[in-house]
Amino acid sequence: MTSFASGSLVQSVDWLTIAPPTLTAVVALVVLVADLFVPPERKQLLGWTAIGGLTAALALLVPLRAGDRETFCLTADTQLTACSYTADRFTVVIQLLVLGGALLTALLSLSETREKLPAGEYWFLLLSSAAGAALLPASRDLATLVVALEVASLPAFALVGLKRGDRMSGEAALKFFLSSVTATAVTLLGASFVYAATGTLHLTELAQRLDDVPGQLQTLAEAGVALTLVGFAFKTAAVPFHFWVPDTYVGAPLPVAAYLSVVGKAVGFTGLILVTVVAFPSYADVWGPALAVLAALTMTAGNVAALRQVSTRAWSAVRLLAWSSVAQAGYLLVPIAAAAYSSDDQIGATVAYALMYAVVNLGAFAVVALVARTHPGNRIEDYRGLYAASPAAALALGFFLLNLAGLPPGIIGLFAKVTVFSAAVDAGLGWLAVVMGLNVVIALYYYLRWTALLFRTPEGAPAAHGAPAPVTLAIALTAAAGVVLSGYPQFALRFAATALF
Repeated sequence: MTSFASGSLVQSVDWLTIAPPTLTAVVALVVLVADLFVPPERKQLLGWTAIGGLTAALALLVPLRAGDRETFCLTADTQLTACSYTADRFTVVIQLLVLGGALLTALLSLSETREKLPAGEYWFLLLSSAAGAALLPASRDLATLVVALEVASLPAFALVGLKRGDRMSGEAALKFFLSSVTATAVTLLGASFVYAATGTLHLTELAQRLDDVPGQLQTLAEAGVALTLVGFAFKTAAVPFHFWVPDTYVGAPLPVAAYLSVVGKAVGFTGLILVTVVAFPSYADVWGPALAVLAALTMTAGNVAALRQVSTRAWSAVRLLAWSSVAQAGYLLVPIAAAAYSSDDQIGATVAYALMYAVVNLGAFAVVALVARTHPGNRIEDYRGLYAASPAAALALGFFLLNLAGLPPGIIGLFAKVTVFSAAVDAGLGWLAVVMGLNVVIALYYYLRWTALLFRTPEGAPAAHGAPAPVTLAIALTAAAGVVLSGYPQFALRFAATALF
């Protein structure tokens, strides 16, 4: 723990506290420089270096598990210490999620960088984005929060458009860029309004000063809070800021789409949690109802659009997962909205759901990446009879889809949905619980339709799906994590319950 003398403006650094994102950023620079000297036939070494760096960054979370460290602090008096970086339990859990998601994405990317993508640029951009994503949950002032958000987002634009000469990839990157830049501009405008009204950027100080804003600055503070929330709603792909998602996922390389669906979403929701629960609790009567409505609209729009996907359309499998991720964003919004009506304890339900979603969605994308090797069109119809060609892949994908649907044997998916449903009921949001129940029923249809297709008789001879070892490892890791969590679902909730401020 870092301590400071009263009135000191000198900030010392606790290097262990900031080690996970720092190491990730350092490895990104090492990969970028090494790319200049490594011959083309040895470029795979860059990928393994990136994987090693992410593994080491995950290992550095172990000494931080107590969640009692902070650094970059300013002490204005003997009672108040404002810190810009805090490694509490919430930080450690989210860093585990984003760095673990980046590691699985790296495993999926090894074959892509060998065959299609420029290796040096790809690994540098992926690690840079992961470093920003790991920094964001530890950010405890608006300036650091916005910087971390952009460090996570800017490399992602380039990752989406990295398929050189591919028109869809370029269009996807442009749509993603424009929507994200708009979100950033709105967030910065909101943050500037809040700073003008309160005179501070630290989240804990904002929570105190927003309770006592002078009358002539009240409107400015309210506008700042609203604009900041709108900016983060863009980042989470909440309705009506979700239209970039399907085209971006289709145009991006499949590992990048998997990364955006999990790590990109975790970044947006983490920022939203920090600004609502930590910085703006005094405006809960404003953001609570707004997020509840956004949750209902987002889950409904995502599920209805996923339901309408035509199985013979090119890229329909990726589009279905994209719209499914929009619907899942709606479920993730529910406990945050519920926190406005009851207590911060509801945030644990969002974290638990995010852990479940990260595991099974990355697993589903891993199988999709496997099938894409023989069926580049990636239609849902291409999965007909997958069990005959690759029984293990079919069983794994079926398990992941049932988890997303919330059906056995995917107990962790059912458990996560019940947890979110309970959060809405406990907060008195009965109408939102009903909307969620209806959406779960809608989602059952398209998840079960895809699952059933895996075990139907294939048309013609089944095509063999050669799986590179890294892709097989990614599928095995996510399936094993899903099985363990399904056997002991209380672990996810207990683990997430520690992620409270």
